[in-house]
Amino acid sequence: MDTRVPAAPVLAPAPALLRAALDAAGEAVLLCTAADDRIVLVNAAARALLPGLEPGGSTVGSPLAGLAHATAEDAAVFTGEYQGRQLLGYRRPLGDDHYGWYLQDTTEELARAEAFQAERARTIFLAEASRRLSASLNQRRCLRTTVELAAAHLADAAVVVLPARSRQSEWVRLVAGGGVTDGVLREHQLGEVPGLEEALGGFPPIPSRWLDAGQVPGWLLPEGFGPVGALLVTPLPGNAEPAGALILARCGADAVFSGEDEMLARIFAARAGGAISAAALYREQVDTTAILQADLLPPELPQPEGIELLGSYQAARDAVRIGGDFYDVFGPTADSPETVIALGDVCGKGPEAAVLTGKVRQTLRALRLVGSDPAAMLTVLNQALLGASRQHRFVTLVVAAVSRAEHGRVRLHLATGGHPAPLVLRADGTVETVPVAGTLIGVVPRIAVQPAVVELAPGELCLLYSDGLTEARGGASGTEQYGEARLRDALASCLGMPGAAAVERVRQLVSDWVHGGVRDDIAMLVVRAPSRTKLSLMETGAPAASPFAIDARRGDRRGRSR
Repeated sequence: MDTRVPAAPVLAPAPALLRAALDAAGEAVLLCTAADDRIVLVNAAARALLPGLEPGGSTVGSPLAGLAHATAEDAAVFTGEYQGRQLLGYRRPLGDDHYGWYLQDTTEELARAEAFQAERARTIFLAEASRRLSASLNQRRCLRTTVELAAAHLADAAVVVLPARSRQSEWVRLVAGGGVTDGVLREHQLGEVPGLEEALGGFPPIPSRWLDAGQVPGWLLPEGFGPVGALLVTPLPGNAEPAGALILARCGADAVFSGEDEMLARIFAARAGGAISAAALYREQVDTTAILQADLLPPELPQPEGIELLGSYQAARDAVRIGGDFYDVFGPTADSPETVIALGDVCGKGPEAAVLTGKVRQTLRALRLVGSDPAAMLTVLNQALLGASRQHRFVTLVVAAVSRAEHGRVRLHLATGGHPAPLVLRADGTVETVPVAGTLIGVVPRIAVQPAVVELAPGELCLLYSDGLTEARGGASGTEQYGEARLRDALASCLGMPGAAAVERVRQLVSDWVHGGVRDDIAMLVVRAPSRTKLSLMETGAPAASPFAIDARRGDRRGRSR
Protein backbone atom coordinates (compact mmCIF):
# COMPACT_ATOMS: atom_id res chain seq x y z
CA MET A 1 0.00 0.00 0.00
CA ASP A 2 1.46 3.45 -0.99
CA THR A 3 1.61 5.57 2.15
CA ARG A 4 3.31 8.60 0.61
CA VAL A 5 1.62 11.98 1.06
CA PRO A 6 0.95 13.56 -2.29
CA ALA A 7 2.91 16.84 -2.92
CA ALA A 8 0.99 20.07 -2.78
CA PRO A 9 0.31 21.47 -6.22
CA VAL A 10 2.41 24.50 -7.31
CA LEU A 11 0.07 27.34 -7.94
CA ALA A 12 1.12 30.05 -10.39
CA PRO A 13 0.25 33.46 -9.03
CA ALA A 14 -2.33 35.43 -10.86
CA PRO A 15 -0.90 38.37 -12.89
CA ALA A 16 -2.78 40.86 -10.73
CA LEU A 17 -1.35 39.35 -7.56
CA LEU A 18 2.18 39.36 -8.99
CA ARG A 19 1.86 42.99 -10.02
CA ALA A 20 0.58 43.96 -6.60
CA ALA A 21 3.51 42.18 -4.92
CA LEU A 22 6.10 43.88 -7.13
CA ASP A 23 4.43 47.29 -6.81
CA ALA A 24 4.64 46.97 -3.06
CA ALA A 25 8.39 46.44 -3.26
CA GLY A 26 10.49 49.58 -2.68
CA GLU A 27 13.07 48.58 -5.28
CA ALA A 28 12.54 49.19 -9.00
CA VAL A 29 12.06 45.89 -10.85
CA LEU A 30 11.78 45.01 -14.53
CA LEU A 31 10.41 41.49 -15.06
CA CYS A 32 11.71 40.03 -18.34
CA THR A 33 11.37 36.80 -20.27
CA ALA A 34 14.46 34.66 -20.46
CA ALA A 35 13.74 33.53 -24.01
CA ASP A 36 13.59 36.86 -25.86
CA ASP A 37 14.50 39.48 -23.17
CA ARG A 38 11.10 41.07 -23.43
CA ILE A 39 9.86 43.26 -20.60
CA VAL A 40 6.63 41.80 -19.28
CA LEU A 41 6.16 43.89 -16.14
CA VAL A 42 7.36 47.25 -14.81
CA ASN A 43 6.61 47.84 -11.14
CA ALA A 44 5.60 51.20 -9.68
CA ALA A 45 9.12 52.08 -8.45
CA ALA A 46 10.54 51.32 -11.92
CA ARG A 47 7.88 53.46 -13.61
CA ALA A 48 8.79 56.36 -11.33
CA LEU A 49 12.50 55.86 -11.99
CA LEU A 50 12.15 55.28 -15.75
CA PRO A 51 9.18 57.34 -16.92
CA GLY A 52 8.00 56.27 -20.33
CA LEU A 53 9.26 52.70 -20.08
CA GLU A 54 6.35 50.30 -20.69
CA PRO A 55 6.00 46.50 -20.80
CA GLY A 56 6.15 44.80 -24.16
CA GLY A 57 9.44 46.18 -25.40
CA SER A 58 12.78 44.41 -25.48
CA THR A 59 15.59 45.30 -23.13
CA VAL A 60 17.93 45.26 -26.14
CA GLY A 61 16.14 48.27 -27.57
CA SER A 62 15.59 49.97 -24.23
CA PRO A 63 16.13 53.76 -24.05
CA LEU A 64 18.35 53.00 -21.06
CA ALA A 65 21.65 52.48 -22.88
CA GLY A 66 23.30 50.65 -20.02
CA LEU A 67 20.46 48.12 -19.86
CA ALA A 68 20.57 47.51 -23.58
CA HIS A 69 24.33 47.02 -23.54
CA ALA A 70 24.19 44.65 -20.55
CA THR A 71 21.51 42.55 -22.26
CA ALA A 72 23.51 42.33 -25.45
CA GLU A 73 26.66 41.34 -23.55
CA ASP A 74 24.74 39.02 -21.19
CA ALA A 75 26.15 40.99 -18.25
CA ALA A 76 24.75 40.72 -14.75
CA VAL A 77 25.40 44.35 -13.71
CA PHE A 78 25.26 47.69 -15.48
CA THR A 79 25.54 51.39 -14.68
CA GLY A 80 24.15 54.19 -16.77
CA GLU A 81 22.45 57.55 -16.92
CA TYR A 82 18.80 58.12 -17.68
CA GLN A 83 17.28 61.58 -17.83
CA GLY A 84 19.99 63.02 -15.58
CA ARG A 85 19.87 60.25 -13.00
CA GLN A 86 22.66 57.76 -12.34
CA LEU A 87 21.37 54.16 -12.20
CA LEU A 88 22.80 50.85 -11.06
CA GLY A 89 21.14 47.59 -12.21
CA TYR A 90 21.81 43.95 -11.46
CA ARG A 91 20.03 40.86 -12.81
CA ARG A 92 18.57 37.98 -10.82
CA PRO A 93 17.02 34.81 -12.26
CA LEU A 94 13.35 34.20 -11.43
CA GLY A 95 12.74 30.58 -12.40
CA ASP A 96 13.55 29.01 -15.73
CA ASP A 97 11.50 31.32 -17.90
CA HIS A 98 12.00 34.74 -16.35
CA TYR A 99 14.56 37.03 -14.73
CA GLY A 100 14.39 40.45 -13.18
CA TRP A 101 16.45 43.63 -13.41
CA TYR A 102 16.65 45.33 -10.03
CA LEU A 103 17.44 49.04 -10.40
CA GLN A 104 18.79 51.61 -7.92
CA ASP A 105 19.11 55.37 -8.17
CA THR A 106 22.72 56.12 -7.18
CA THR A 107 22.70 59.79 -8.14
CA GLU A 108 22.89 61.16 -4.59
CA GLU A 109 25.31 58.47 -3.47
CA LEU A 110 27.67 59.29 -6.33
CA ALA A 111 27.28 62.99 -5.63
CA ARG A 112 28.24 62.42 -2.01
CA ALA A 113 31.24 60.36 -3.09
CA GLU A 114 32.31 63.05 -5.54
CA ALA A 115 31.87 65.72 -2.87
CA PHE A 116 33.96 63.65 -0.46
CA GLN A 117 36.71 63.21 -3.05
CA ALA A 118 36.63 66.91 -3.86
CA GLU A 119 36.85 67.83 -0.19
CA ARG A 120 39.67 65.35 0.27
CA ALA A 121 41.51 66.86 -2.68
CA ARG A 122 41.02 70.37 -1.22
CA THR A 123 42.31 69.20 2.15
CA ILE A 124 45.38 67.63 0.54
CA PHE A 125 45.99 70.82 -1.45
CA LEU A 126 45.70 73.05 1.61
CA ALA A 127 47.98 70.76 3.61
CA GLU A 128 50.57 70.89 0.85
CA ALA A 129 50.18 74.67 0.63
CA SER A 130 50.72 75.06 4.38
CA ARG A 131 53.78 72.84 4.29
CA ARG A 132 55.43 74.60 1.37
CA LEU A 133 54.53 78.11 2.47
CA SER A 134 55.86 77.55 5.99
CA ALA A 135 59.12 76.07 4.73
CA SER A 136 60.78 79.43 4.10
CA LEU A 137 60.95 82.95 5.52
CA ASN A 138 62.29 84.30 2.24
CA GLN A 139 59.61 86.60 0.82
CA ARG A 140 60.54 86.04 -2.83
CA ARG A 141 60.34 82.29 -2.32
CA CYS A 142 56.94 82.60 -0.61
CA LEU A 143 55.62 84.67 -3.52
CA ARG A 144 56.90 82.11 -6.00
CA THR A 145 55.36 79.24 -4.04
CA THR A 146 52.02 81.07 -3.89
CA VAL A 147 51.69 81.48 -7.67
CA GLU A 148 52.96 77.94 -8.29
CA LEU A 149 50.31 76.42 -6.04
CA ALA A 150 47.54 78.68 -7.34
CA ALA A 151 48.32 78.04 -11.01
CA ALA A 152 48.48 74.29 -10.40
CA HIS A 153 45.27 73.91 -8.39
CA LEU A 154 43.04 76.97 -8.67
CA ALA A 155 43.31 78.63 -12.08
CA ASP A 156 45.07 78.78 -15.43
CA ALA A 157 47.07 81.84 -14.35
CA ALA A 158 47.94 83.38 -10.99
CA VAL A 159 49.34 86.80 -10.16
CA VAL A 160 50.36 88.13 -6.75
CA VAL A 161 50.50 91.92 -6.40
CA LEU A 162 52.13 93.46 -3.33
CA PRO A 163 50.94 96.72 -1.72
CA ALA A 164 52.32 99.87 -3.27
CA ARG A 165 55.62 101.21 -1.95
CA SER A 166 56.88 104.52 -3.27
CA ARG A 167 53.99 104.52 -5.78
CA GLN A 168 55.04 101.15 -7.19
CA SER A 169 53.80 97.60 -6.64
CA GLU A 170 55.82 94.46 -7.22
CA TRP A 171 54.10 91.53 -8.89
CA VAL A 172 54.85 87.85 -9.50
CA ARG A 173 53.01 85.83 -12.17
CA LEU A 174 52.78 82.24 -13.34
CA VAL A 175 50.75 80.78 -16.19
CA ALA A 176 50.18 77.02 -16.07
CA GLY A 177 52.89 75.31 -18.07
CA GLY A 178 55.15 78.38 -18.08
CA GLY A 179 57.77 79.97 -15.88
CA VAL A 180 57.53 82.47 -13.06
CA THR A 181 57.93 86.11 -14.09
CA ASP A 182 57.94 89.29 -12.04
CA GLY A 183 57.90 93.03 -12.49
CA VAL A 184 56.74 96.36 -11.15
CA LEU A 185 53.44 98.22 -11.64
CA ARG A 186 52.85 101.92 -11.37
CA GLU A 187 50.30 102.79 -8.74
CA HIS A 188 47.83 104.19 -11.28
CA GLN A 189 47.79 100.82 -13.11
CA LEU A 190 46.25 99.04 -10.13
CA GLY A 191 42.84 100.54 -10.87
CA GLU A 192 42.80 98.95 -14.34
CA VAL A 193 42.27 95.46 -12.88
CA PRO A 194 38.69 94.95 -11.62
CA GLY A 195 38.63 94.52 -7.85
CA LEU A 196 42.40 94.89 -7.35
CA GLU A 197 42.41 98.20 -5.49
CA GLU A 198 39.68 96.93 -3.17
CA ALA A 199 41.64 93.74 -2.44
CA LEU A 200 44.84 95.67 -1.70
CA GLY A 201 42.81 97.91 0.58
CA GLY A 202 41.74 94.92 2.66
CA PHE A 203 38.08 94.86 1.61
CA PRO A 204 36.28 91.49 1.38
CA PRO A 205 36.69 89.74 -1.96
CA ILE A 206 34.22 90.56 -4.70
CA PRO A 207 32.42 87.47 -6.11
CA SER A 208 33.78 86.39 -9.45
CA ARG A 209 30.39 86.73 -11.17
CA TRP A 210 30.44 90.46 -10.39
CA LEU A 211 33.80 91.04 -12.07
CA ASP A 212 33.87 91.70 -15.79
CA ALA A 213 36.64 89.47 -17.13
CA GLY A 214 36.52 91.39 -20.40
CA GLN A 215 37.99 94.45 -18.65
CA VAL A 216 41.27 92.70 -17.76
CA PRO A 217 44.10 94.87 -19.16
CA GLY A 218 46.40 93.33 -21.71
CA TRP A 219 49.53 93.78 -19.57
CA LEU A 220 48.19 91.56 -16.77
CA LEU A 221 48.60 88.26 -18.66
CA PRO A 222 51.13 87.26 -21.32
CA GLU A 223 50.34 87.11 -25.02
CA GLY A 224 48.83 83.83 -26.12
CA PHE A 225 46.94 83.22 -22.90
CA GLY A 226 43.63 83.60 -24.71
CA PRO A 227 40.42 85.32 -23.67
CA VAL A 228 39.82 85.48 -19.95
CA GLY A 229 36.54 83.75 -19.16
CA ALA A 230 36.55 84.12 -15.36
CA LEU A 231 38.40 86.42 -12.99
CA LEU A 232 38.78 86.23 -9.21
CA VAL A 233 40.64 88.79 -7.09
CA THR A 234 41.21 87.87 -3.44
CA PRO A 235 43.05 89.84 -0.73
CA LEU A 236 46.01 88.21 0.99
CA PRO A 237 45.44 88.92 4.70
CA GLY A 238 48.57 89.97 6.56
CA ASN A 239 49.66 91.26 9.94
CA ALA A 240 47.28 94.17 10.63
CA GLU A 241 47.33 95.10 6.95
CA PRO A 242 46.96 93.20 3.65
CA ALA A 243 50.07 91.40 2.48
CA GLY A 244 48.92 91.78 -1.13
CA ALA A 245 46.30 90.48 -3.53
CA LEU A 246 45.92 87.21 -5.45
CA ILE A 247 44.53 87.42 -9.00
CA LEU A 248 43.24 84.17 -10.52
CA ALA A 249 42.23 83.87 -14.17
CA ARG A 250 40.67 81.04 -16.16
CA CYS A 251 40.61 81.13 -19.93
CA GLY A 252 37.77 80.10 -22.19
CA ALA A 253 34.29 81.43 -22.78
CA ASP A 254 32.68 78.83 -20.49
CA ALA A 255 35.13 79.23 -17.61
CA VAL A 256 33.64 80.01 -14.19
CA PHE A 257 34.61 80.03 -10.53
CA SER A 258 32.06 78.12 -8.47
CA GLY A 259 31.20 78.97 -4.90
CA GLU A 260 33.41 76.11 -3.73
CA ASP A 261 36.27 77.42 -5.88
CA GLU A 262 35.97 80.89 -4.37
CA MET A 263 35.87 79.52 -0.83
CA LEU A 264 38.97 77.40 -1.47
CA ALA A 265 40.75 80.40 -2.95
CA ARG A 266 39.93 82.48 0.14
CA ILE A 267 41.27 79.82 2.51
CA PHE A 268 44.42 79.45 0.43
CA ALA A 269 44.84 83.22 0.24
CA ALA A 270 44.64 83.47 4.03
CA ARG A 271 47.47 80.97 4.42
CA ALA A 272 49.55 82.51 1.66
CA GLY A 273 49.01 85.99 3.08
CA GLY A 274 50.16 84.87 6.52
CA ALA A 275 53.32 83.32 5.07
CA ILE A 276 54.12 86.36 2.90
CA SER A 277 53.47 88.72 5.81
CA ALA A 278 55.70 86.68 8.13
CA ALA A 279 58.45 86.64 5.51
CA ALA A 280 58.15 90.40 5.03
CA LEU A 281 58.34 90.95 8.80
CA TYR A 282 61.36 88.67 9.01
CA ARG A 283 63.06 90.59 6.20
CA GLU A 284 62.44 93.87 8.03
CA GLN A 285 63.90 92.40 11.21
CA VAL A 286 66.92 91.09 9.33
CA ASP A 287 67.47 94.48 7.70
CA THR A 288 67.12 96.23 11.06
CA THR A 289 69.50 93.76 12.69
CA ALA A 290 72.01 94.24 9.88
CA ILE A 291 71.89 98.02 10.37
CA LEU A 292 72.39 97.67 14.12
CA GLN A 293 75.13 95.10 13.70
CA ALA A 294 76.95 97.30 11.23
CA ASP A 295 77.31 99.91 13.98
CA LEU A 296 78.19 97.39 16.69
CA LEU A 297 80.70 95.27 14.80
CA PRO A 298 84.37 95.97 15.43
CA PRO A 299 85.49 98.88 13.27
CA GLU A 300 87.99 98.82 10.47
CA LEU A 301 91.24 99.69 12.14
CA PRO A 302 93.14 102.79 11.02
CA GLN A 303 96.90 102.61 10.55
CA PRO A 304 98.48 105.68 12.11
CA GLU A 305 101.90 106.51 10.81
CA GLY A 306 104.56 104.58 12.69
CA ILE A 307 102.03 102.40 14.54
CA GLU A 308 100.54 99.01 13.62
CA LEU A 309 97.02 98.23 14.88
CA LEU A 310 95.55 94.76 14.38
CA GLY A 311 92.41 93.20 15.80
CA SER A 312 90.42 89.97 15.92
CA TYR A 313 86.91 89.23 17.14
CA GLN A 314 84.95 85.97 17.46
CA ALA A 315 81.41 85.94 18.85
CA ALA A 316 80.43 83.07 21.13
CA ARG A 317 77.70 82.01 18.68
CA ASP A 318 78.35 81.97 14.96
CA ALA A 319 74.73 82.94 14.24
CA VAL A 320 75.17 86.19 16.22
CA ARG A 321 77.99 88.33 14.90
CA ILE A 322 77.92 90.66 17.89
CA GLY A 323 78.26 89.97 21.58
CA GLY A 324 79.72 91.20 24.85
CA ASP A 325 83.37 91.58 23.81
CA PHE A 326 84.43 94.55 21.73
CA TYR A 327 87.24 96.84 20.74
CA ASP A 328 87.28 100.29 19.23
CA VAL A 329 89.74 102.91 18.02
CA PHE A 330 89.37 106.70 18.25
CA GLY A 331 91.64 108.83 16.13
CA PRO A 332 93.50 112.03 17.02
CA THR A 333 91.66 115.28 17.63
CA ALA A 334 92.69 118.88 17.16
CA ASP A 335 93.83 119.06 20.78
CA SER A 336 95.20 115.53 21.20
CA PRO A 337 97.48 113.78 18.69
CA GLU A 338 97.17 110.36 20.39
CA THR A 339 95.17 107.47 19.02
CA VAL A 340 92.96 106.03 21.76
CA ILE A 341 92.15 102.32 21.72
CA ALA A 342 89.77 100.39 23.96
CA LEU A 343 88.99 96.71 24.47
CA GLY A 344 86.32 95.52 26.85
CA ASP A 345 83.93 92.80 27.96
CA VAL A 346 80.42 93.66 29.11
CA CYS A 347 78.37 91.50 31.47
CA GLY A 348 76.24 88.93 29.65
CA LYS A 349 76.03 87.58 26.13
CA GLY A 350 74.02 88.01 22.97
CA PRO A 351 71.76 90.97 22.14
CA GLU A 352 71.55 92.35 25.70
CA ALA A 353 75.31 92.48 25.92
CA ALA A 354 75.46 94.06 22.48
CA VAL A 355 73.17 96.90 23.59
CA LEU A 356 75.43 97.70 26.52
CA THR A 357 78.43 97.42 24.23
CA GLY A 358 76.93 100.10 22.01
CA LYS A 359 76.37 102.39 25.00
CA VAL A 360 79.95 101.96 26.20
CA ARG A 361 81.46 102.56 22.78
CA GLN A 362 79.40 105.68 22.15
CA THR A 363 80.26 107.06 25.58
CA LEU A 364 83.96 106.46 24.98
CA ARG A 365 83.70 108.13 21.58
CA ALA A 366 82.18 111.23 23.19
CA LEU A 367 84.80 111.24 25.98
CA ARG A 368 87.59 111.02 23.44
CA LEU A 369 86.49 114.36 22.01
CA VAL A 370 87.30 116.10 25.30
CA GLY A 371 90.44 114.23 26.33
CA SER A 372 92.72 111.22 25.98
CA ASP A 373 93.62 110.32 29.58
CA PRO A 374 92.60 106.63 29.92
CA ALA A 375 92.12 106.83 33.70
CA ALA A 376 89.89 109.88 33.43
CA MET A 377 87.84 108.25 30.66
CA LEU A 378 87.22 105.18 32.84
CA THR A 379 86.13 107.33 35.77
CA VAL A 380 83.57 109.27 33.73
CA LEU A 381 82.35 106.08 32.01
CA ASN A 382 81.72 104.51 35.42
CA GLN A 383 79.56 107.47 36.43
CA ALA A 384 77.64 107.34 33.13
CA LEU A 385 76.85 103.62 33.44
CA LEU A 386 75.71 103.95 37.04
CA GLY A 387 73.30 106.72 36.05
CA ALA A 388 71.89 105.11 32.90
CA SER A 389 71.68 101.36 33.56
CA ARG A 390 68.30 100.01 34.67
CA GLN A 391 69.76 96.63 35.52
CA HIS A 392 72.90 95.54 37.27
CA ARG A 393 75.26 95.56 34.32
CA PHE A 394 79.00 96.13 34.41
CA VAL A 395 81.93 96.13 32.04
CA THR A 396 85.62 95.37 32.25
CA LEU A 397 87.73 97.60 30.07
CA VAL A 398 91.27 98.52 29.15
CA VAL A 399 91.94 101.88 27.48
CA ALA A 400 95.24 103.04 26.01
CA ALA A 401 96.42 106.30 24.47
CA VAL A 402 98.94 105.38 21.76
CA SER A 403 101.51 107.76 20.34
CA ARG A 404 104.84 107.68 18.50
CA ALA A 405 108.08 108.22 20.35
CA GLU A 406 111.68 108.76 19.26
CA HIS A 407 113.63 106.26 17.17
CA GLY A 408 110.61 104.31 15.91
CA ARG A 409 109.26 103.54 19.37
CA VAL A 410 105.59 103.48 20.34
CA ARG A 411 104.38 104.72 23.71
CA LEU A 412 101.17 103.52 25.40
CA HIS A 413 99.46 105.13 28.39
CA LEU A 414 97.20 102.37 29.73
CA ALA A 415 94.48 102.11 32.36
CA THR A 416 92.16 99.22 33.13
CA GLY A 417 88.91 98.67 34.99
CA GLY A 418 88.72 95.08 36.19
CA HIS A 419 90.12 93.76 32.90
CA PRO A 420 92.98 91.28 32.33
CA ALA A 421 96.27 93.16 32.11
CA PRO A 422 97.75 93.44 28.58
CA LEU A 423 100.84 91.43 27.65
CA VAL A 424 103.98 92.77 25.96
CA LEU A 425 106.22 90.70 23.68
CA ARG A 426 109.74 92.05 23.82
CA ALA A 427 112.41 91.82 21.16
CA ASP A 428 114.26 89.11 23.10
CA GLY A 429 111.17 86.87 23.24
CA THR A 430 110.21 87.56 26.83
CA VAL A 431 106.55 88.21 27.63
CA GLU A 432 105.72 90.81 30.29
CA THR A 433 102.48 91.73 32.02
CA VAL A 434 101.66 95.43 32.05
CA PRO A 435 101.37 96.53 35.72
CA VAL A 436 97.88 98.01 35.56
CA ALA A 437 94.93 97.41 37.83
CA GLY A 438 91.48 98.86 38.40
CA THR A 439 87.92 98.36 39.61
CA LEU A 440 85.02 97.00 37.56
CA ILE A 441 83.20 99.72 35.63
CA GLY A 442 79.54 100.28 36.52
CA VAL A 443 79.49 98.64 39.95
CA VAL A 444 80.58 101.17 42.63
CA PRO A 445 80.40 105.00 42.63
CA ARG A 446 84.16 105.47 43.06
CA ILE A 447 86.71 103.34 41.26
CA ALA A 448 90.44 102.88 41.82
CA VAL A 449 92.63 102.98 38.73
CA GLN A 450 96.35 102.18 38.57
CA PRO A 451 97.63 103.34 35.15
CA ALA A 452 100.93 102.46 33.53
CA VAL A 453 103.14 103.59 30.66
CA VAL A 454 104.69 101.13 28.24
CA GLU A 455 107.16 101.80 25.43
CA LEU A 456 107.63 99.39 22.56
CA ALA A 457 110.86 99.17 20.67
CA PRO A 458 110.67 98.42 16.92
CA GLY A 459 109.30 94.91 16.41
CA GLU A 460 107.75 94.68 19.87
CA LEU A 461 104.02 94.43 20.44
CA CYS A 462 101.39 94.79 23.16
CA LEU A 463 98.40 92.42 23.24
CA LEU A 464 95.05 93.54 24.68
CA TYR A 465 92.62 90.63 25.05
CA SER A 466 89.34 89.58 26.66
CA ASP A 467 89.03 86.80 29.22
CA GLY A 468 87.31 84.64 26.63
CA LEU A 469 90.81 83.91 25.37
CA THR A 470 92.23 82.51 28.61
CA GLU A 471 88.95 80.93 29.74
CA ALA A 472 88.41 78.99 26.51
CA ARG A 473 87.80 75.38 27.54
CA GLY A 474 89.20 72.42 25.66
CA GLY A 475 92.29 70.26 25.71
CA ALA A 476 92.25 66.54 26.33
CA SER A 477 89.39 66.70 28.82
CA GLY A 478 87.43 69.34 26.95
CA THR A 479 86.91 71.32 30.17
CA GLU A 480 90.40 72.66 30.93
CA GLN A 481 90.91 76.40 30.50
CA TYR A 482 93.49 77.69 28.07
CA GLY A 483 94.96 79.87 30.80
CA GLU A 484 97.39 82.77 30.89
CA ALA A 485 100.46 80.53 30.91
CA ARG A 486 99.57 78.99 27.55
CA LEU A 487 98.70 82.44 26.22
CA ARG A 488 102.16 83.73 27.24
CA ASP A 489 103.79 80.78 25.52
CA ALA A 490 101.68 81.31 22.41
CA LEU A 491 102.61 84.98 22.32
CA ALA A 492 106.28 84.19 22.81
CA SER A 493 106.16 81.88 19.79
CA CYS A 494 105.13 84.89 17.68
CA LEU A 495 108.57 86.51 18.02
CA GLY A 496 109.64 88.09 14.76
CA MET A 497 106.24 87.69 13.12
CA PRO A 498 104.34 90.58 11.56
CA GLY A 499 101.44 91.79 13.64
CA ALA A 500 98.77 90.17 11.47
CA ALA A 501 100.55 86.81 11.60
CA ALA A 502 100.91 87.02 15.39
CA VAL A 503 97.18 87.68 15.86
CA GLU A 504 96.24 84.85 13.54
CA ARG A 505 98.63 82.43 15.26
CA VAL A 506 97.22 83.12 18.71
CA ARG A 507 93.70 82.81 17.37
CA GLN A 508 94.48 79.50 15.68
CA LEU A 509 96.15 78.05 18.77
CA VAL A 510 93.09 78.86 20.89
CA SER A 511 90.74 77.42 18.24
CA ASP A 512 92.80 74.22 18.17
CA TRP A 513 92.56 74.07 21.97
CA VAL A 514 88.79 74.42 21.93
CA HIS A 515 88.46 72.11 18.87
CA GLY A 516 84.82 73.01 18.21
CA GLY A 517 83.64 73.13 21.82
CA VAL A 518 81.69 75.85 23.59
CA ARG A 519 83.56 79.12 24.01
CA ASP A 520 82.93 82.69 25.06
CA ASP A 521 83.35 85.83 22.95
CA ILE A 522 87.02 86.47 22.17
CA ALA A 523 88.48 89.86 21.28
CA MET A 524 92.13 90.75 20.66
CA LEU A 525 93.79 94.04 19.83
CA VAL A 526 97.51 94.31 19.08
CA VAL A 527 99.63 97.47 19.06
CA ARG A 528 103.01 96.96 17.41
CA ALA A 529 105.98 99.17 16.73
CA PRO A 530 106.97 98.53 13.10
CA SER A 531 110.29 96.78 12.64
CA ARG A 532 113.13 98.92 11.38
CA THR A 533 115.20 97.92 8.39
CA LYS A 534 118.61 96.60 9.43
CA LEU A 535 121.54 98.72 8.28
CA SER A 536 124.11 95.94 8.80
CA LEU A 537 124.32 92.29 7.84
CA MET A 538 126.35 91.45 10.92
CA GLU A 539 124.80 88.92 13.29
CA THR A 540 125.17 89.77 16.94
CA GLY A 541 124.01 86.44 18.40
CA ALA A 542 121.11 86.40 20.85
CA PRO A 543 118.58 89.25 20.70
CA ALA A 544 119.42 92.14 22.96
CA ALA A 545 117.17 92.80 25.93
CA SER A 546 114.70 95.58 25.37
CA PRO A 547 115.76 98.86 26.96
CA PHE A 548 112.06 99.47 27.73
CA ALA A 549 111.45 96.27 29.69
CA ILE A 550 108.73 96.75 32.28
CA ASP A 551 110.60 94.95 35.08
CA ALA A 552 113.49 97.43 34.91
CA ARG A 553 111.12 100.36 35.31
CA ARG A 554 108.61 98.89 37.72
CA GLY A 555 110.00 100.83 40.64
CA ASP A 556 109.06 104.09 38.98
CA ARG A 557 105.35 103.20 38.78
CA ARG A 558 103.00 104.89 41.16
CA GLY A 559 99.34 104.13 41.62
CA ARG A 560 96.66 106.71 41.94
CA SER A 561 92.93 106.61 42.63
CA ARG A 562 90.18 108.11 40.58
